Amino acid sequence: MFSVKNGFLGFTYSGGVDIGNVTEGISTRWKAIGKTIGVVVTNAVAGTAATQVKTDWYESLEKPSFQPPEWVFPVAWTALYTDIAAVTGLSLADLAEKENDEDYNSLRTALIANAVLNFGWSFLFFTAKKPAIATVEAAALACSSWDLARRAMKVNRNRGLWLLPYGGWCTFATVLTGALWWLNRD
Repeated sequence: MFSVKNGFLGFTYSGGVDIGNVTEGISTRWKAIGKTIGVVVTNAVAGTAATQVKTDWYESLEKPSFQPPEWVFPVAWTALYTDIAAVTGLSLADLAEKENDEDYNSLRTALIANAVLNFGWSFLFFTAKKPAIATVEAAALACSSWDLARRAMKVNRNRGLWLLPYGGWCTFATVLTGALWWLNRD
């Protein structure tokens, strides 16, 4: 039996001779990882569909001086969605293997709530064109993102640290959304 702990991204591998247990563990891991990828990809597709930056309404908005260039958003979100899927998927897989149903269900619920809030911001801002409400919603998303990182760090601290940029980005998005609302209020 050998064990590698706190490796790349905080992955932990513990190997032994009993192939039956390894196969059973892989099945449990892949189910948790696959479901997480499904949630994140669905959220990314729905959010992208709701995000229309090439509209007269959006282009007419006065932007704050700290607004990043347009190309930054898809690059940042691709990295963040990948990060969310990897870290949360592996954390859920660890909890499933340990049969820690309480923490598994809690993290899964937090992920789904975060995905709903994430899509909600895109819908409220770009589709409904309600920047004031989107600012409040963005603040809730930021809190949810920090909570997701906290929960992942509880499972594996090193791996969970990789979600901190997501909380930071959502906090920045709250400030940016608030500035867009303030500069363009009627």
